[in-house]
Amino acid sequence: MTKYLISFPGRAMEVPAEDFAAVSEAAHEVIREAKAAGVYVFGGGINKDVAPLMVASDGTVTNETYPQTKEFDGGFCVLQLPSREAAILWAAKIAKACRCSQELREFGYDPES
Repeated sequence: MTKYLISFPGRAMEVPAEDFAAVSEAAHEVIREAKAAGVYVFGGGINKDVAPLMVASDGTVTNETYPQTKEFDGGFCVLQLPSREAAILWAAKIAKACRCSQELREFGYDPES
């Protein structure tokens, strides 16, 4: 089976404050469903209050990031699914729960992962 990344940037989720609890519960329900179906691998939200670090091959740490990922935030999950069509169905469930479109990406096959 193939692993898929389903994600959205934080700015895509425009939910009124009074609806946030309902959206959170709906999103958690989809994740519980994915776990019950045995397709859930990992997921979560990027903590926007903690700045990213760049760690070089020699271990040097700097307070920066790649320019193209400067605004990498939001939520994501990784699901292991039998087909791209199944991944699209799960992405649609998450999009409905989160009230925003989801980006779907397929991981390349790696027998070591």
